Amino acid sequence: MITRQFGSEVRWMLRRPRTLIGLFGLVLVPIVISFGIWTAGEDEGGGPPGLGAILQGNGMVVPIFTLFLSLNLLLPLVASIWAADGLAGEAQHGTLRGLLVAPVSRVRLLFVKLFGLAAMSLFAVTLMAVVGIIAGTAFLGTDGMMTLSGTTLDTGEGLLRIALFVVLVTFQMVSIGAVALAVSAATEHPLVVQAATMTTIIVFQVLGQFSSLDWLHPFLITTGFPGLIDVMRDPVPLDQIWDSTLLAGCYLLIGTGLAAMRLITKDN
Repeated sequence: MITRQFGSEVRWMLRRPRTLIGLFGLVLVPIVISFGIWTAGEDEGGGPPGLGAILQGNGMVVPIFTLFLSLNLLLPLVASIWAADGLAGEAQHGTLRGLLVAPVSRVRLLFVKLFGLAAMSLFAVTLMAVVGIIAGTAFLGTDGMMTLSGTTLDTGEGLLRIALFVVLVTFQMVSIGAVALAVSAATEHPLVVQAATMTTIIVFQVLGQFSSLDWLHPFLITTGFPGLIDVMRDPVPLDQIWDSTLLAGCYLLIGTGLAAMRLITKDN
């Protein structure tokens, strides 16, 4: 039964037009970035500082570069939309009450929604990475992957680094989505969930810029985002990656716990 519920949730999410539009928008990002880098390279090395490291047959950097940029705003936005539709959207359309009175525990219902969010997040991030590899290779070519340490990895190891980055970014995205689910369980307006989630992400990023608030930085989920780029170093230092993943896990547990508490007592 639980397998059918998981499958039904994912199929329901894939059938929504906004999901397809969102996935199409995510796919465009690595294509546009690859084209922009290629155009900058054709224009006698113009473009942002440090772009030359990507221009010389290093197209395999594009998926990591794309996901790293998207993690600051675009991917949290998509996660908040899916979380908003999961509970608040159901409540707005009057279908959540039918789910709550079904002979299925509310905790299981929450985990089905969380599974759908996780599955779609993994699918979206993987899709961006695959398109990034194709677009980066097509526009820039590839001679392996040049790391931030100055070494060059072969194609196989480069793909492993991309796969690791996909997993890390997906986990960060699911953690943000879990917090959005907690907000979604407390309202019937999906736009409130999206606004609250994105406002929190932006405020966290602003707070992270003040050195006087160093004591607060270890508790902000956005503080761990820059550490994920360590997958581009050789060898890979695990300290910042582990700290970022652990912090995201805390947000996942807190968000899921708050959502479960609210969902269990929703009619009270």
